[in-house]
Amino acid sequence: MVTKDSATRSLTDLTRELGPAFELRAAANDAADRFCEEDLAELKENGVLAAGVPAELGGGGATVSELGAMLRTLAGYNASTALALSMHTHQVAIPAWRWRNENGVGEPLLKRVASENIVLVSSGGSDWLDSSGTLKKVEGGYVMNARKVFSSGSPFGDLLMTSAVLDDPADGATVLHFGVPLRAEGVHVGDNWRTLGMRATGSNDVIIEDLFIPDGAIGGRRPKGTWGIFHLVMKIAIPLIYSVYLGVAEKARDTALELASRKREDAETRLNVGEMENALRATRLAVTEMLRLADSAQPGPETTNEVAILRTLAGDAAVDTVEKAMAVAGGAGFFRSTGLERLFRDVQAARYHPLTEKKQLDLTGRFALGLPIE
Repeated sequence: MVTKDSATRSLTDLTRELGPAFELRAAANDAADRFCEEDLAELKENGVLAAGVPAELGGGGATVSELGAMLRTLAGYNASTALALSMHTHQVAIPAWRWRNENGVGEPLLKRVASENIVLVSSGGSDWLDSSGTLKKVEGGYVMNARKVFSSGSPFGDLLMTSAVLDDPADGATVLHFGVPLRAEGVHVGDNWRTLGMRATGSNDVIIEDLFIPDGAIGGRRPKGTWGIFHLVMKIAIPLIYSVYLGVAEKARDTALELASRKREDAETRLNVGEMENALRATRLAVTEMLRLADSAQPGPETTNEVAILRTLAGDAAVDTVEKAMAVAGGAGFFRSTGLERLFRDVQAARYHPLTEKKQLDLTGRFALGLPIE
């Protein structure tokens, strides 16, 4: 079990202990579009789900940087497992920050993660500022209908951390935030995750039909299209998610160097290696700075803008690193048996997490020009 006094050591050592078995399963899971359930079950059994819960509430008390280091290491063994875990991990790290900085907000959820070992699933990537789905006010709560896409880890999850839109008579379109039990009647986890890469993340659609959400379940509300809690999401979630892509890039680099060991005297190989090293260094610098901001900065427009820029830089550099790794490896990298081909496909997912590049450029342009970013 991860403890406060040994969070970093335990997370690092445990990941390296479990990782080789995950790596052995990675190719078969990828080929069969099979969810990484065995990996997540082992991580759950070893207390990793509660690593980010404050020690005072029964968890490991790990910082965001420590969690990022774990995900980075894990991605070198199995990128899909690391990405699926990152979605749970950031949904724990966000209320942990709020508990520490907002007078205990989020304590019941954090205690459940620590005591019941529940798995949280995020719908934030598909919802973002506008959210999706509808809420209708009824006595004692709301009735929800929605389809939530990109719900990573959904086959293994317990609680979907999500939102939907209420047409409020007084305030207009209003987004309410809450958790949805994934085994509740009216909730159906699809089986439609068939993708280029990250095939084992189980990022299926979750379909919600006429589900009652009690008033007491509502954890926050904001006007549709406004940032609200998503300033905190940018500060914490994005650095953790892109720690995974750094791990993918590092694994691709190491694999490529092994494959190119017989071509060290070839000038073209050396140039390709040099370009790969530059791209990897850029990835590391961007992710390291994001994690620094996650641990030290306050959420708000300035931090959001900084993280958004770094997210684009990290994503582009990670993709570039793996593309250069393919060039370094040459024809050998084209074979599935080397694992490099899978890393090339997996890293493409770095393009799609918010804020995507064009939206980041617009936000950054607005911020620099003194325009509102809402």
